[in-house]
Amino acid sequence: MKRKIINIDEEKCTGCGLCIPNCPEGAIQIIDNKARLISDLFCDGLGACLGHCPEGAITVEEREAEPYDEYKVMENVVKQGTNTIRAHLEHLREHGEEQYHKQAVDYLRKNGLDFPAETEEETMETKHFSGCPGSRTVSFNRGGVQNETGNVDQPSHLSHWPVQLHLLSPNAAHYKKADLLLAADCTAFSMGNFHEKFLQGRVLAIACPKLDDGQDIYLAKLTALIDEAEINTLTILVMEVPCCGGLIQLARKAAEQAGRKVPIKVVVVSIKGEILKEEWI
Repeated sequence: MKRKIINIDEEKCTGCGLCIPNCPEGAIQIIDNKARLISDLFCDGLGACLGHCPEGAITVEEREAEPYDEYKVMENVVKQGTNTIRAHLEHLREHGEEQYHKQAVDYLRKNGLDFPAETEEETMETKHFSGCPGSRTVSFNRGGVQNETGNVDQPSHLSHWPVQLHLLSPNAAHYKKADLLLAADCTAFSMGNFHEKFLQGRVLAIACPKLDDGQDIYLAKLTALIDEAEINTLTILVMEVPCCGGLIQLARKAAEQAGRKVPIKVVVVSIKGEILKEEWI
């Protein structure tokens, strides 16, 4: 059958193993100093390992592969202990894989195993996550934050984490059918009203078209956000400096490659934080 599954570029892979803890299904192992997909049956194609490869060696492709088998995955997961079971269940829940989640719970019940309670929101961020806490996918609601004097600070409109384009997963639930803001790194520092003007009501991705490596990864993720996450609109916020034009070109190319059409707005900001141009392209 044809389905989405990870692909590992052997030339880019350094065998660092950072992808291993982020694949509780056990689909990846380090063999001969390279990360290897050991079985199609174990890979769900959701890409939990994508943002954890510093070399950008892991991508998701669609090809002929054996059907994913949740029961076989659970045989492997339970051997790794309670925290791994919990991480796997949360992984399925975050990606809306209700059927696989039910099968996993069914496996635990049929085998008389304890069903670990899945954590919620902020507690879930770090307590039971086996990878880098800074790249843990989390959605949250935020209001005003009370400071030491008792006053309420200006509320943040950031609704999820992570936001850096290399680290985020296009499959995260908060990107589904959302309005996406793709912002150059410097924009939030130049605009005093960044949160109220642009971030409120939108999900965020940030990148620097000049300094960031792995532009091909960025292109693949933006294309996936359009096709798979089915984002509603894309707003590109860039500085007036010439290098920021690369982010616009990257978004244009992703839109050309994508199977869906999505409205794209470009907003150009001066180094003083003034809006110089705002147009749909």
